[in-house]
Amino acid sequence: MSLVTRCQVCATAFRVQRSQLGARGGKVRCGKCGTVFDGVAGLVEEGSGLLLEPSPQLGLFDPSRRAAQAGTLEDDDGSLPEFLSKPEPRARFGLLWGFLALLAAAALAAQVAYRYRTEIAVQAPGAREALVAACRLLRCEVSLPRRPDLMSIESSDLQTDTRSENMIVLNAVLRNRAPFPQEYPALELTLTDEADRPVLRRVLVPADYLDPARRVSLAAQGLAPGAEASFRINFDAGRTRATGYRLYLFFPK
Repeated sequence: MSLVTRCQVCATAFRVQRSQLGARGGKVRCGKCGTVFDGVAGLVEEGSGLLLEPSPQLGLFDPSRRAAQAGTLEDDDGSLPEFLSKPEPRARFGLLWGFLALLAAAALAAQVAYRYRTEIAVQAPGAREALVAACRLLRCEVSLPRRPDLMSIESSDLQTDTRSENMIVLNAVLRNRAPFPQEYPALELTLTDEADRPVLRRVLVPADYLDPARRVSLAAQGLAPGAEASFRINFDAGRTRATGYRLYLFFPK
């Protein structure tokens, strides 16, 4: 840390290091007028508007070149002032702060991994096993991705079941256009009347349309990349008389 002292004779201000003042008990020689003065007593507040002259490194002052080196300081002998005898304060707890910063960074990385575990498992399949193991401890799960923009209904049709006038049959084909497996979506089926007004709405979750014999395994594996899945659902529409329908997919929040 540099200080500013001022010659008590010619009033020239100099920037000086603590080591320069401490080397000769605070006595310095003005390189402009040659006066030896108490540099400690001449200390002034930096930024007070004084014009500062440069201060040389210790041991480089040459009295014969005093005129050419106006504005330099030379150390003189003397006792060391008390406040200069103490070493400059050093940064404390540096190791502790470094450890705490590392710990905070690790906690942040863990939070990011927890929040985006599904995306990480997709982008880095090799990390999936470690994420699943971590989720066992945290009581969470690494679910399959949900990208409705990469999932589509390729075809669908709604028919009346000839065995019962109240039963209708929905046939549909889902396609996963993503380069990774996705969770099976939910489907919303809306029956409409002649004016295209909704008269009946039903939400179908994967458990409603997946093959009951393989429902658990299919849900765990998801719909494979580029694969299609067809299904057929029979359900009772009651006394509702519909002439049209709308079907769209979504992922529940």
